[in-house]
Amino acid sequence: MKTKLEKESSIATTVAVRIAGEDIAKGDYVTVLSEVIELPSFFWDCSGLSIPVDEPVRTRYMPRYGGEPCKVVAVCLPFVYTRRAAGGLTTFDTRLKQLVRLDPQSGKEVWKRLRSKKKKRKK
Repeated sequence: MKTKLEKESSIATTVAVRIAGEDIAKGDYVTVLSEVIELPSFFWDCSGLSIPVDEPVRTRYMPRYGGEPCKVVAVCLPFVYTRRAAGGLTTFDTRLKQLVRLDPQSGKEVWKRLRSKKKKRKK
C-alpha cells in the first residue's frame, strides 16, 4: 500500500521551453512567455534620454493571458495560428511574442479542463 507521501512524489513538474518559430509544429501546445510592444518615443520626452522623435521605443512585458495553452493549427512564419480552449482562433506574430512550447501532456490536460469549463458555462 502506498503512503500519501509516495503518491504525491509521483507528480511530475514540467517546464515550458522557449521555442523558435521554425520549430513550432501543428498540434503543439504553446503559450506566450513575453511580448514586445512599441511605443512612440515622445512618451519618454522627460526621461533625460536622447531618443529621435521618429524612433519607436520597444519594451518587453508579461501578458496577463500568459500560460493559457493554445493548440497550433498552422504555421506560416512569422505567424502562428492557434485555437484557444475557450473557442476562436488567435494569431501570434513571433517577431513580437516569445512563445514557449508546453509539455504535451500538461498542455492537453489543461486544454481539456478549460474546454469542459467553457461547456459548463454554456449550460
